Amino acid sequence: MLVDRAYFVVAFLLLGIGAHMVIGDRNLVKKVIGLNVFQTGIFLFLIASAYVTGASAPLLSEPGPYVSPLPHVLILTAIVVGVSLTAVALGLIVRIYGEYGTLRADLVAEVNEDE
Repeated sequence: MLVDRAYFVVAFLLLGIGAHMVIGDRNLVKKVIGLNVFQTGIFLFLIASAYVTGASAPLLSEPGPYVSPLPHVLILTAIVVGVSLTAVALGLIVRIYGEYGTLRADLVAEVNEDE
């Protein structure tokens, strides 16, 4: 059964690894990488769940069942949003490093508490 659902297993592994990196790591760059791994797991899960065995493209000249193109379009949009989010996050991390001289989130929080 897991062989038939290998995409879901990989998607949940990516979700777990990404969540662990975002929550457990102190380095801000590693948190952004973890966020990207988490997003990739979500993308894979949504694409795998949209798969229909024996279905064809939604052309009216062919008999059904049809595959909905909506999940694929949403994933393309989410990829663009994810790349933009990564660019903004890395830009903010460069500014944080210039201001505080560290990439560790706990040290930045300590400096902010002291001020």
